[in-house]
Amino acid sequence: MYRFARAIGFRLDPERAHRLALRLARARGLLPVRVPDADPTEAMGLRFRNRVGLAAGYDKDAVAWRGLAAMGFGHVEVGTVTPLPQPGNSRPRLHRVPEHEALVNSLGFPGRGMQAAVEGLVRRRPDGLVVGVSIGPNADTPPERRRHDYARLARRLAPVADYLAVNVSSPNTAGLRSLESARAAADLVAAVRSATGDGVPVAVKLSPDLDDPGGVAAAVADAGAAGVIVANTTTQRPGGVGAGLVGGLSGAPLRPLALRSLEAVAGRGLAVIACGGIMSGGDARRSLDAGASLVQVYTGLVYRGPRLVKEILGA
Repeated sequence: MYRFARAIGFRLDPERAHRLALRLARARGLLPVRVPDADPTEAMGLRFRNRVGLAAGYDKDAVAWRGLAAMGFGHVEVGTVTPLPQPGNSRPRLHRVPEHEALVNSLGFPGRGMQAAVEGLVRRRPDGLVVGVSIGPNADTPPERRRHDYARLARRLAPVADYLAVNVSSPNTAGLRSLESARAAADLVAAVRSATGDGVPVAVKLSPDLDDPGGVAAAVADAGAAGVIVANTTTQRPGGVGAGLVGGLSGAPLRPLALRSLEAVAGRGLAVIACGGIMSGGDARRSLDAGASLVQVYTGLVYRGPRLVKEILGA
């Protein structure tokens, strides 16, 4: 069934196809949603009914998370949410590379802002579903004010989030990755925790392009982070995949880079959420065996559909 739906969707512009998928998921969310128990675990002080989650970027404005959860996810991460609405970067900004099961995006956090996200998240949650919120600054916020954007987002979104994910690793907001140094990331974690009164656990999403992800993980752990998410999209082009396209590469070619980052951050007292290039149950199992507590999918869902979630749950 999904193979047929994908054939139709892949004839559409990627963003248009994504909007259609969100509308369908939003409609599904009007029906009862059950979160399956499969290898439940504790991470970041939270109980997850299973280890499979939906990565940030799919439901940016928190409009369809209930319906998306119906695929079997134990957690859904919405966002990345910015303080104010913004259009994102110019189009075209999302590209499929189907022969390599990859995507390249230069979206730049388009969305309706934090107030819209709050309104979307006050709906009743399915029993046992964990909802995280990825946060990031507006593109036009001066670099010296970006810390204030994160703190403002944390104060507003903490009451409707089970955890906050501090996104410092998107390659599509100019200068954002400068916040990914050990010192800058630790300062951000401290600012976010102060803004929330330590009310929710904080995770930091890291790039697969870092020279020393373990050092950054150690620094944010010392600052009180509960977890790290590895990894965001890459600006590298392994094997030339996506060469000539601007933005971050995700999907199967990202897998070796993301796994390398995972191995570098494991065992540092943090919950590790594996994200990037998880395209099969085997990929998920290797991430868990390498030290991840949880896994997240996005591009794999585009190419494999809901059966991927079931495959991972059974892996």
